[in-house]
Amino acid sequence: MKTLINYVRIAVLAIVFTGVISCGDDDDNGVIVDGTSNTIADIVVNNPDFSSLLAALQQTGLDTTLGGNGNFTVFAPTNAAFETFLGGTALEDVDNDALTQILLNHVLNVELASTDLSTGYQKNLATEPSSGSNIDMYIDTTNGVVVNGQSTVTTADVTADNGIIHIVDTVIELPTIVTFATTNPALSSLVAALTDEGNTTFVNLLSDTNADFTVFAPTNDAFTTFLDGASLSDIDNDVLGQVLSNHVIPGTVAVSSALSNSYVNTAAVFNGETDAPINMYINTDNGVTLNGSSNVALADIVAVNGVVHVVDAVIGLPDVTTFATADPTFSSLVAALTADASFGYVAALQTPNGTDPAPFTVFAPTNDAFADLLTDLGLGALGDVPVDILAATLELHVVAGANVRAEDLSGIDGNAVETLGGGDITIDAASPAIIDPDGGSNGIVVTNVQAANGVIHAISRVIRDL
Repeated sequence: MKTLINYVRIAVLAIVFTGVISCGDDDDNGVIVDGTSNTIADIVVNNPDFSSLLAALQQTGLDTTLGGNGNFTVFAPTNAAFETFLGGTALEDVDNDALTQILLNHVLNVELASTDLSTGYQKNLATEPSSGSNIDMYIDTTNGVVVNGQSTVTTADVTADNGIIHIVDTVIELPTIVTFATTNPALSSLVAALTDEGNTTFVNLLSDTNADFTVFAPTNDAFTTFLDGASLSDIDNDVLGQVLSNHVIPGTVAVSSALSNSYVNTAAVFNGETDAPINMYINTDNGVTLNGSSNVALADIVAVNGVVHVVDAVIGLPDVTTFATADPTFSSLVAALTADASFGYVAALQTPNGTDPAPFTVFAPTNDAFADLLTDLGLGALGDVPVDILAATLELHVVAGANVRAEDLSGIDGNAVETLGGGDITIDAASPAIIDPDGGSNGIVVTNVQAANGVIHAISRVIRDL
C-alpha cells in the first residue's frame, strides 16, 4: 500500500489542535476529565459503543486532538462498524500511519450540524500523500445522510464543547477516484462509459492506491451533448476507451493551484503506440480550459490516489488543428491557415488517422516567428502576403503520411523530406532544426505535441522558399 501519511502535516495538526484539558483525576484512557469537560474525546471515552474508536484514537494519538480546542465534526463509527472494517485483524496490527489517515478521514475541521449538511463535497483532515492536499468526502443528503456511498449516519447531532458527533454504521474508508465517480449521481454517465460492455480496466486502474492520477470528469450533460442522440453501444469500444483515457493524466496529482498554461501527457496514445501519449493543452488564462473546448466546473475533489476536476464537456481526441486553435502561441498560424477562402488546410489537417493523407507531422511557427517573417518581407500584416506565396509557405510546414516524433529525427538526419506541397525540407537532428529550401535554419523549440492524427513540433522561424 502506498504510504498514507504526511508526517510533517500530522505534526502540525497535533500542534495546532492539541489543547489543555482541565485538571482532574487521571483517566486510564489518557483523557483528563474534571466533571465539566465535554469534548468529543470525553464523549468517546464515556460511550461504551465507541470503545474501538477510542482504542484507535489512542493508538494514533488523535485522542489528544479531539480532546483539545477546535470546531470539529466527527463521523464516529460504532464498535460493530470497526469489527466489520477490521475483519478479524487486531487493531494493533493495522499500520499506524494508515490508521491515522483513516481516522482523519472521519473528521472535518468545521462544525456542521445535520441541518448544515447538504449534498456535495467536504474536505476532511486526511491528506493525499503526493500533494499533501486534504481529501474530500461526498455527502449525500437525499435520503438521510450517507458518506461516500458507504457509511450512513444513524444518530446525528451529539454536541460537544469542541464540535459535534454524527454516529455512523460503517468505517469510512479512504476514497479512491472511483469512489467519487460512483457516488456522485451527476457522474453516472461517466461511470456507464467506464464500465461499458462489462469493462473493468478503468475501474481497476483508477482504484489503484499505489498510483497517482488527475482525472477530468465530464458531467451527465456533457455526455449527452457528446453522444448527440447516440448510445454508448454505438461507439466502438476501442475509440471509447481512447476518449476516456484522454481525460486521465497518469503519474501526477495536479490540483488546480498547480495547473498552468502547458501541455500534459494523457493516458491515451497515438495509434496504439504506448511511447506516443496524446497530449492535452491546459489554459489557465480565464479559469481552466482543456483543448480549447472543455471547462473545469468544479475543481480539486481529492482522493487518496489523485484528484478529480469536473468538466462541462467531453474532451474529444484532438487532431493537430485542436492544438493550433487552443494554444494562443499559434494564433498567427491559425490566421495564416484561414487567410483565404480557397485554403482547405484546416479541413485537410482534421483528416482522421488511417485516412489519406493522415497522419501528419506539422512544424508549427510561433507568433514571434510570423512577426519576424513579416519584418523580413517588409510587410505589415499577413493579409499583405500574396496568397500564392502564403500557400506555398504553409505547405512547407506539413509532412503527410508520417508521425515523426523527436526521437525519430535522428533516423532521418540530413535527409530531404517531401512536404505537403511537394517542396523539400532537410532535417537537422543535432540542433534540432528544419533547414528550408533557402538554406535557413528553423529551430525546433517544442517537440512531441501529440494529437490523434499526427504530431506538432513548434519552430522559431517560418520555413521559407522565397
